[in-house]
Amino acid sequence: MIRESMTQALPAAYERLHAYGPEFGGDEEGNHGMTNHGPMAVEVMVRRGLDIDVDRWLDRYVRRLAELPGAGAAIQPGEWRAALGQARRLPDWAAYFRHELTVRPWSQVLIEWWPRLLPGIVAGSTHGVIRVSHAVRTLRGTAHAPARQTLDELAHGLAFWAARYRRLAGVVAPEGTLTPHQALPAITRLRDQSGFIAHRLDRLEHSPGWTASLRALEPAASAEQVPARLESLVDSAAKAYLGLGHGSPVLLVHAATAPNAVRHVLPVLPTEQWLPSFAAAWAAVAAVVATYAPARPAPSAEIVRRYPAPSREDALQRAAEHGDEHVLKFADTAVESYDRTGDPELLTATLHVGELINRP
Repeated sequence: MIRESMTQALPAAYERLHAYGPEFGGDEEGNHGMTNHGPMAVEVMVRRGLDIDVDRWLDRYVRRLAELPGAGAAIQPGEWRAALGQARRLPDWAAYFRHELTVRPWSQVLIEWWPRLLPGIVAGSTHGVIRVSHAVRTLRGTAHAPARQTLDELAHGLAFWAARYRRLAGVVAPEGTLTPHQALPAITRLRDQSGFIAHRLDRLEHSPGWTASLRALEPAASAEQVPARLESLVDSAAKAYLGLGHGSPVLLVHAATAPNAVRHVLPVLPTEQWLPSFAAAWAAVAAVVATYAPARPAPSAEIVRRYPAPSREDALQRAAEHGDEHVLKFADTAVESYDRTGDPELLTATLHVGELINRP
């Protein structure tokens, strides 16, 4: 539950951020640049009660953002499929979801749209599902009627996911015998890891080993097993960052934060959506690892020896002092994993990510 003293800080931060689009620094061909992590980062700051002045952090952060363009043609309920994956329709999607969330409960809108958007989970480098999840955490943690700004944040998250929707070819459900800890290092790496993520995903879909990598994970035998299996996947991916992070320090954060996003939405969804959600989360993890992780991970045991063992409070405080949005999100996820497992290497991973990613 969000602490009562913080209930005004987050809507106010959302209000500032909703003047800006979800991306900045793209190119004329439609390849997206950097993602606006502001809403996700401030949600972590507020929920965790981190020692960060949110307003001052935003003063610095919004300078890099691009304004949200005005809406064009309205998206009609029966014509939404044609607008999926149309980045230029992002303002139209935002208007569509804002309207939906004013006339129906937010959980109903989410339950309807989750299975529609789930096949495009890699949208915006997985930031669509992550942004939606952070908004859902806020909504689930609010005992009273949600603030308008919080509903608007869910609308923006869903809109980004829909506008950047990208369905991966060759996706199959897991059917193997490997645990997440075993399956992650077994993922076949893309030989040519150059270009934007869209270029990499194009090559991934036709690369040897892609489908086999997805099949190798042991499936959940029933919907009831999905929460625990997702937690195991998150825990393994967060710990694997110790060895993989040097490949692409920023992008590989999402191998842990994307499945964690799915995990936090799960309680809102009907159980018939749980098994497809687990398969999609695994596909997202495998895609990030295949396209950005190095062929040879760094020796994690040597990395662990470089750091004094932190407490969970130290790990969160160091992330707050660092201030980078990716470090904050990763620390939030890794500390959750530590709380479940008691594995101190997860806290060490939070220090490692802070070393690999430059301070803002």
